[in-house]
Amino acid sequence: MPEDGLLTLGSWPNAIVHLDGDAFFASCEQALHPEYRGRPVVTGQERNIVAAASYEAKARGVSRGVPLWKVREICPDVIIVPSDYETYSLFSKRMFAVMRRFTSLVEEYSIDEGFADITGLRRPLGASYEEIARRMKEAVEAELGLTVSVGLAPSKVLAKVGSKWRKPSGLTVIPGRRIHEFLKDLPVEKVWGIGPATSAYCRQFGLRTALDFARQSEAEVAARFTKPHREIWEELNGHSVHPVETAEKSSYASISKTRTFTPPSTDPAFVFAQLLKNLENACIKARRHGLAARRLVIYLVAQDFRSAGIEADLTRPTAFPLEMTALLRRLFDGAYRPRTPYRATGVILAELVPAGREQLDLFEPPVRIEKMTRLYRAIDELAAKLGKHCVHAAGSAAAHELPQHALGRGDLPLRKLGRLPGETGRKHLGLPLLMGPVV
Repeated sequence: MPEDGLLTLGSWPNAIVHLDGDAFFASCEQALHPEYRGRPVVTGQERNIVAAASYEAKARGVSRGVPLWKVREICPDVIIVPSDYETYSLFSKRMFAVMRRFTSLVEEYSIDEGFADITGLRRPLGASYEEIARRMKEAVEAELGLTVSVGLAPSKVLAKVGSKWRKPSGLTVIPGRRIHEFLKDLPVEKVWGIGPATSAYCRQFGLRTALDFARQSEAEVAARFTKPHREIWEELNGHSVHPVETAEKSSYASISKTRTFTPPSTDPAFVFAQLLKNLENACIKARRHGLAARRLVIYLVAQDFRSAGIEADLTRPTAFPLEMTALLRRLFDGAYRPRTPYRATGVILAELVPAGREQLDLFEPPVRIEKMTRLYRAIDELAAKLGKHCVHAAGSAAAHELPQHALGRGDLPLRKLGRLPGETGRKHLGLPLLMGPVV
């Protein structure tokens, strides 16, 4: 389509599929419970707010974050269930396993969406790119019992435009010669990677749609935007510059961990225990990827959803909770308000750098750091054998010993109501899910 100044290559220089689960968590519940299909379903019973809603519930005005008492007013016949993230994860594993039957180039972008590069597979699979994408979609839906929306395009950004085009259960194909048809009415802020600040900046140049953004000249893009947005411009023009990443993600700019608990608490010791457990979880992930943080951010979320955050620099990069506990306490004391009911806490490890390259303080004894390293190496080895948090800080004991959502056993998902031989309260076997009756 040279008249639009967009793609000058063939329609399929690359063929990228984006597969996106439709209302994934609620759909998993409907797949497990056929009697729920066609009915409004909401997850989040354990937190008393909506974590996810089925399309039937969304059509009645239910949205994420709404208190359950309000949901019952809006939708009296709603089915409310506790979130079962372990089971949703098993559905996710099956979904990606199905995608890998068609190509080994699969990127697990999130629990409910992924990319697949099917470039060059028309002859090996004996089908057009559209037919390959359709077969992938149909296989996922048949084997998981839920629907997915699929976009097929020459680049990842365009494939994501396609998967959002016709939800739920849509298949949208965007060949190079038709890119302009899908971009001309798409607001620029709806493009993957362009947020509110960038879209406001775009409007200064009269760029209101994705097509306006894509039609800029290379010189204009270079003068106005930084590298990430120049790459989005390339992708919108049909040039694939973001490869499908098949490796597990190992590089992070920051790591965040949040814990919601019910009922809300005004007890500072309990709220701090939740926060300290956040820190332990974030540090476990940082050590797993060989990272250390230069900056610590904490936030507390009150029952009315108002949040208070505070941050500080660390004396040196670390991923050891014991080295951050004193600072965590000072930040907590600065953010906590007495007699305020809190419902969630969060920690962010920011300004991450590779561990082991820290510049020591002039007066800091190297032997202390060596002891700390050996201590957490031993803790991580024990966790690998006995389960996560088998050794934890005394200050986080309340968060480990008390249930996160103290609303009774009936608010636990089915997967956690019983244990199989070899399972513990912390570690369940990664068993495949059975769809349909067992004969």
